[in-house]
Amino acid sequence: MKSHEDELIPTCASLISRLRNWQDQSSWNEFFNTYWRLIYGIARKAGLSDDEAQEVVQETLISVAKHMPTFRYDPAIGSFKTWLLNMTRWRIIAQFRKRGPLAAHHDSSQDTTTQTGTTDRIADPNSQSLDAVWEAEWETNLLNAAMNNVKRRGDPQKYQIFDFYVNKDWPPGKVAESFGVSVDQVYQIKHRVTEAIRAEVRRLEKEMT
Repeated sequence: MKSHEDELIPTCASLISRLRNWQDQSSWNEFFNTYWRLIYGIARKAGLSDDEAQEVVQETLISVAKHMPTFRYDPAIGSFKTWLLNMTRWRIIAQFRKRGPLAAHHDSSQDTTTQTGTTDRIADPNSQSLDAVWEAEWETNLLNAAMNNVKRRGDPQKYQIFDFYVNKDWPPGKVAESFGVSVDQVYQIKHRVTEAIRAEVRRLEKEMT
């Protein structure tokens, strides 16, 4: 019988390989669910509006789909993570160009409903600052995606116990009383869910870095 961790880690083909098949809806759904928030968040932090960032997500994913049949992963040249960043960067720059020379320099702080604040902006999508933000957001996105995957695949009650204990910072006694389990069970569930999340992070890193 396979362990829980083994079930989370695919045996052979990576997600990149599976994405070459446009008909593999499951793999494309996994890619979208894992990375759309990353692309959207970077676009927003670059100073784009919500609509513009959504367009960046759409255009980036379309471009990825077009390139996948002939894409060849070579770690010696660069990681998929860097390639995806460049694809996103070009779409962000294209959105700024659509604004025209005057709109591109508009102070985004004047429109708090559709654009990020000035303090959150990255002035130049060509700069290395975007690389640094992408690196930090990539790690955060992997963790969030891993937690969502484990939550979706696992026992709902056990994940809820984990969530209340770890994320909502409830005392273990309160969690145990609320869910009708022992304190020892709370500790065990926390350990098992944590290990499952770590395994899922490793899986995502292995497939997409």
